[in-house]
Amino acid sequence: MDSPLDVTTTGGVQVWTLNQTETGNAITDLSFVEAIERAVDEANENLEVRAIVLTGAGKHFSSGGNVKEMADGQGMFGLDERAQRRAYIAGIQRVPRALSRLEVPIIAAVNGAAVGAGCDLAMMCDIRIASEKAFFAESFVQIGLIPGDGGSWFLPRAVGYERAAEMTFTGDRVDAATALEWGMVSRVVGLDDLLPAAHELAARITKNPSHSLRMAKRLLQESRTSPLDTVLGMAAAMQPLAHRDPEHQSRLDRWRSR
Repeated sequence: MDSPLDVTTTGGVQVWTLNQTETGNAITDLSFVEAIERAVDEANENLEVRAIVLTGAGKHFSSGGNVKEMADGQGMFGLDERAQRRAYIAGIQRVPRALSRLEVPIIAAVNGAAVGAGCDLAMMCDIRIASEKAFFAESFVQIGLIPGDGGSWFLPRAVGYERAAEMTFTGDRVDAATALEWGMVSRVVGLDDLLPAAHELAARITKNPSHSLRMAKRLLQESRTSPLDTVLGMAAAMQPLAHRDPEHQSRLDRWRSR
């Protein structure tokens, strides 16, 4: 059986590839949850990793939940209400919690369909690039469900409340051009250009010192929910650490020698 998440490292860039093409890269299996947690922990430990590209194998980015298992009442989908609630907490909800503690900038390279939990997975990333063939759908209501994986928290922060409400209440698709107009993605490129564009962006990120990148990401994440004074206090505590970093000193030395 293929690994649900393939991880490759080249220089300071890791590529995480969703690799369950037989299910459209569904991400509700516990094996994927555990794989994403391992990948996050290993990236956090490895200070040489400075950027991550997340993409999907085959024609889909991610189809989200395994609808066949839902229809057949398999696994967590066959449990009673109390057990299923616990299964969500102990299962798919571990993914947003893991990605929220990821210290490294992560770029979603959305190659195709990003549906349901797959759409939410893309929203959990720091930056999104889409191919012309990509589309997004917060499609839970169309099968009588709600976003159970944190989508109601991530999507409004990506596109604003009103557009998130439109996507959530209709379940309709948003094509790549509309996603760009809405600010859901930072750019749209041809499918063949998608990974090169993601790697080019990752290379621009990895030129920068590891410690300052990780602290800058933490400040951005904190700014989503914290008041200004809290973020300023964190910045005041972090900046002296950045000043003492040897990479900062080497950059200053290069600037002086220009």
